[in-house]
Amino acid sequence: MSFVDLFGSGEHLRNLGHFAAIVNLAAVDGAINAKEEAQLQRFARKLDIDESEYSKVLENPTAFPIQPPNTVERRLERLHDLFTIIFSDHSIDEEEAELLKKYAIGLGFSSETSDAIIKRSIDIFSGQLSLEDYRYLLNRE
Repeated sequence: MSFVDLFGSGEHLRNLGHFAAIVNLAAVDGAINAKEEAQLQRFARKLDIDESEYSKVLENPTAFPIQPPNTVERRLERLHDLFTIIFSDHSIDEEEAELLKKYAIGLGFSSETSDAIIKRSIDIFSGQLSLEDYRYLLNRE
């Protein structure tokens, strides 16, 4: 049995911890609804989470720690995934926002940066873009 077989690859362990954070956010406001379940299935495929791991994470998502990526780009991608699951029901509540901040800090963002990114992301995901931002996003290549 190889070392990787015993402990899994570093990237897979990061993906597993990230998937657990996604599941935790989906469940924070109560039972996981059908839209959230569909998103979870997509994330499981994207992150290469097999069925047995999927079941274990659903049973106890807090058992899998966050392992932050090394680059800011990957951190933002992970944060985007978290917003995607939160907004699968088209809203964010206070409990989800608090947990999201903890995850943003766990991903390696400072408290101040987390606040700014979360506020801006909520505006973007909830469709509250200013005309200036809308133009910027349309003109981006």
